[in-house]
Amino acid sequence: MSQEKFNEKKLVELLKRPETRRKAFEIVVRQYSETLYWKVRRMVLTHDDADDVMQNVMLKAWTNIDSFQQQSLLSTWLYRIAINESLNFIRSQRNKAVNIDADKQAELADRLMADPYFDGDETAAQLQQAIASLPDVQRTVFNLRYYDNMKYSEMSQLLDTTEGALKASYHIAVKKITEFFNQKD
Repeated sequence: MSQEKFNEKKLVELLKRPETRRKAFEIVVRQYSETLYWKVRRMVLTHDDADDVMQNVMLKAWTNIDSFQQQSLLSTWLYRIAINESLNFIRSQRNKAVNIDADKQAELADRLMADPYFDGDETAAQLQQAIASLPDVQRTVFNLRYYDNMKYSEMSQLLDTTEGALKASYHIAVKKITEFFNQKD
């Protein structure tokens, strides 16, 4: 198995065979890590946190590869794991902090600006701060729609909810982000 890019069907075939599973999973890691990393990063914000979550994503994918039933694409399955692990991380952070107040939001912005992998300007940092203040579901829906331009029908399958609920969550998230910026003025 060379460095070539494998299509999902071929990868799944290789993953199902015990003798090629390890090499096939190495290909999965190579092919999907960067894309998954940036999806996770938009949710958890910092590089170190995204790295931690990605380790959990890949570990969970490896240990549960036998349970992949091919009812969705491999990339969709991996993405679902990444979203769930990101949400678990966010919840654990929120449980530690109880709530995000003004001091916490300022700390979050400082952490983001200090992150060596963040190359945005003040407005980008404020947008990330606004997104971080959203409830988990709204944050996820906003990220998927705004950054990934994902269709509501795809999100519906990924998050196992209705398109109407997703549209409402996105609308509310946009409204809250707009209010966040209006308060900054």
